Amino acid sequence: MQLKEGLFAAAEASYRALLELVADDADALLFLADRELTRRNAPQAMMLLSRAERAHPSHAGVAHQLGCAQLAVGDFEAAAAHLHRALALAPRMFLARLRLGIALEQLGRPDEALRAFFMAVRSAQEQGRWLSDATTAPALREPVKYAMNYANVGRKRLFDVALEPLRERYGRSELRRVDRALAIHLGLEAMPAIDPRQRPLFLYFPEVPSQPFYPRQRFPWHEALEAGAAGVREELLAVLAGEQPLESFLGVDDPAQAQSMLGASPGHDAAWDAYFFHRHGARYDAHCAACPRTSALLDAAPLVRIRGHAPEALFSVLRPGTHILPHRGVTNTRLVTHLPLIVPADCALRVGGQVHAWREGSCVTFDDTFEHEAWNRSEATRVVLILDSWNPDLTAAEQAAVTDLVQAIGDFNAACELPAAST
Repeated sequence: MQLKEGLFAAAEASYRALLELVADDADALLFLADRELTRRNAPQAMMLLSRAERAHPSHAGVAHQLGCAQLAVGDFEAAAAHLHRALALAPRMFLARLRLGIALEQLGRPDEALRAFFMAVRSAQEQGRWLSDATTAPALREPVKYAMNYANVGRKRLFDVALEPLRERYGRSELRRVDRALAIHLGLEAMPAIDPRQRPLFLYFPEVPSQPFYPRQRFPWHEALEAGAAGVREELLAVLAGEQPLESFLGVDDPAQAQSMLGASPGHDAAWDAYFFHRHGARYDAHCAACPRTSALLDAAPLVRIRGHAPEALFSVLRPGTHILPHRGVTNTRLVTHLPLIVPADCALRVGGQVHAWREGSCVTFDDTFEHEAWNRSEATRVVLILDSWNPDLTAAEQAAVTDLVQAIGDFNAACELPAAST
């Protein structure tokens, strides 16, 4: 109550009295150390915090406060060590990441500082903080703005390095749209006004036609897929009948999370299974060997190939009564193609509000950055072959640049221990 009323002197007296009774109370030691730091009495603060650390070696708050105290006195090496320790104990502690970035910058370690500042902002915003001045404590507004700018400028410099060889090869004008895509991704350029049904989760590529479904004449390679559909279906039936294991497409163990992505008709359990040939760029060699005709068709198709990200190719197995709830994809640089193989009645795909009923053996291609959903309201299993290909409105130079850019973003995110973004 004394703290809420701003009665710091009374609260300080209460905490000092508490330490007379409980010599190593963590809250009391942390509060009193903070008061000493406010008075610029770093030696006394360090004494209290060292006492707290001996008593509570696994207390993230203590390690964080020690890092703050060492930062205040310019001992950046020790500050970085304690802030790293705090984050090992409490990875979501975004203030510790912000202060770690400050320490690392002072130590002349700009790449590490860049990752710390970026992760500080990202972690805070994931928790609803630092989204605006209103969600940022007044004393932190300038440091947070500094961290945001450091992260944006640093990432742009890093990604520009990845793109520079292609700029030299093709000319800067050929990659103008890629440069705009990067600026939008970094928040350095506002997202243009686009169809409200379309919201890429990762990378928006500007100045290309925006449409949920694409006319089949844009994809002459569909003919080969459709001509081979019967052989693909035979291999699919062998997979379904044999010992080949399927896996959950969503890859989540939490039933609550799965429920947020799938619905079910009354009396059915929702299930969306997959038999992957490629996932996040990794080839499933055993699956490709078990389905050689399917694999040969995929090898001949112009799949997106980006290390760690693409292609994605699979038998998508939607069980009876299952509804894939509305969602959006990551980027409009690539499109999704379905080759329907088993399609019972009352199954359909909706993209951007437009409903498409699959026809066995007939390809359909769509932009999955539009909100889309699919359902199987029948009593039989529905299966389509899914693969991704480049958006045909990108030039060869732009495809090469997007490949290098996404790989550079993925490498940076991996260094920050972020999950990779699929493309």
